[in-house]
Amino acid sequence: MKQERVTIIAELGINHLGNIEIAKQMIDGAKECGANLVKLQKREINRVYSQEELDKPRESPFGTTNRKLKEQLEFDENEWNILVDYTRKKGLDIFASAWDLDSVKFLEKYDFKYNKIASALLTHLELCEAIAKQGKYTFISTGMSTIEEITKVVLLFRKYTCPIELLHCNSEYPTPLENLNLLCIPYLQKLYNCNVGLSDHSSEVIVPAYAVALGATSIEKHLTLDRAMYGSDQAASLALAGFKKMVEYVRISEF
Repeated sequence: MKQERVTIIAELGINHLGNIEIAKQMIDGAKECGANLVKLQKREINRVYSQEELDKPRESPFGTTNRKLKEQLEFDENEWNILVDYTRKKGLDIFASAWDLDSVKFLEKYDFKYNKIASALLTHLELCEAIAKQGKYTFISTGMSTIEEITKVVLLFRKYTCPIELLHCNSEYPTPLENLNLLCIPYLQKLYNCNVGLSDHSSEVIVPAYAVALGATSIEKHLTLDRAMYGSDQAASLALAGFKKMVEYVRISEF
């Protein structure tokens, strides 16, 4: 059996809709599809969003304000305990992106092997420094970022000798194929002399294989049970059959 070179991350994101049973089904699917890692997101909504933003009207299956939606999408501590244990019993590693300093502290108890900086947090240097100090292998998404901003974060992590892997990323959901700019992968590898993967928000199954052919060392892709489900990330995600085919293409392309 050949050794797998590329790490495949199944991003559950918010596609679980705050439903622990849906999340478990997604974890089952990630395992069946051949993912190496499962990733969640953690937010303290009163730290991430302003009161004005949370009070805005927003129709959803969970209420009529933005707050109702955001509250629904977050798991409580007991649910986190259940999902972390469930994933590990499946033989998968699990980790999460923390969107605020309280969430960084909350996630410490699970002793994850990995950390993740979401694109939207790359310029939050206080949060980045708190994560860098932990010294764990950290995936850093670069969507919406300038080279100057990326360089500042790379130097910060190197100050604390914290290992990193950059993820080339376009933050359009879904990303049009003409905007993928996959040649950024070898460019970032050469510029920073580090591993570079792809956080792919296109709706295509073959794109990650192209990235791997260009040298990508990891693929992060949003997973869903059904792309027709409610949620802002569903259209940029792959359902189980598509995710499994994507994994097959990556494994063909990685050597």
